Amino acid sequence: MKIAIVGCGAMGSVYAGLFAAAGHEVWAVDRWAEHVEAMRKNGLRLEGKSGDRTVKVHATTDAKDAGPCDLVVLATKAMHVAAAAESLKPALGKDTPVLSIQNGLGGPDRAAEILGRERVMVGVVGGFGASMKGPGHAHHNGMELVRLGEFGGPITPRLKKVEEAWRGAGFTVKLFDDIDQLVWEKLICNCAYSGPCGLMECTIREVLDDPSLSKVSADCASEAYAVAKAKGVKLGFDAPVAYVRDFGAKIPNARPSVLLDLMARRVSEIDVINGSIPRVGGQLGVRAPVNATVTALVKAREARLGCR
Repeated sequence: MKIAIVGCGAMGSVYAGLFAAAGHEVWAVDRWAEHVEAMRKNGLRLEGKSGDRTVKVHATTDAKDAGPCDLVVLATKAMHVAAAAESLKPALGKDTPVLSIQNGLGGPDRAAEILGRERVMVGVVGGFGASMKGPGHAHHNGMELVRLGEFGGPITPRLKKVEEAWRGAGFTVKLFDDIDQLVWEKLICNCAYSGPCGLMECTIREVLDDPSLSKVSADCASEAYAVAKAKGVKLGFDAPVAYVRDFGAKIPNARPSVLLDLMARRVSEIDVINGSIPRVGGQLGVRAPVNATVTALVKAREARLGCR
């Protein structure tokens, strides 16, 4: 397949590296000029759980260079989805699906507003713990699960074709009829670690090992679970604290994206992760004071750091 990865940061580089290693024609589209230039000159290096490899990809800052593709993976942060969705239109053929993969709530909805619900698929990826080591060089701590679903459900032949491409590249994949389930199962895990790790500048292991931080993490997860249940989301577990601790134990050395953003003095996605819980909970009459407090503290830290 000819695959464009739009937003080829840490996770996007994992996708690009493994797809290219599997023999697909990969176009890595990103605004970071130094990263693009490094990939053009030296290839894309991906190391970590999947091994250590350097692969050839077509790197560009403009999706027009790719032309129509068989699949577009939209892997930007949630706040950049609208601009990225507009920019990727030249990479769309008549039937090209767009797989929107973001943390938190709202990314695929924004993509669907711009590209049409019929074109958009939803992806949720967990247990990778990816980071950039430098331009053209990404690392990931784990390789847990890729969840895929159609924006409007149910599972379709085209979704199964996309699943085959991911499986063939070495990913573990699960298809869902219910996109709320796939989004909320990951969101509950994100809430458990994104805010606490970001605030305390620590890894997931350090959160799990610290009794006070572990309690904050557990409370964030429990609140998110309560909101999901009030919303009527069908979840594949009924013990949220055990679920998120099992998830975290698989990638103990990972630093969630909120922490990585704060370290780089970038505005984080806290509003669509921990911040989404009190927002949605408020609509359902469910309080989420711990997530609200964690969100406020992360935003205060962003302001003090001058994040942009």
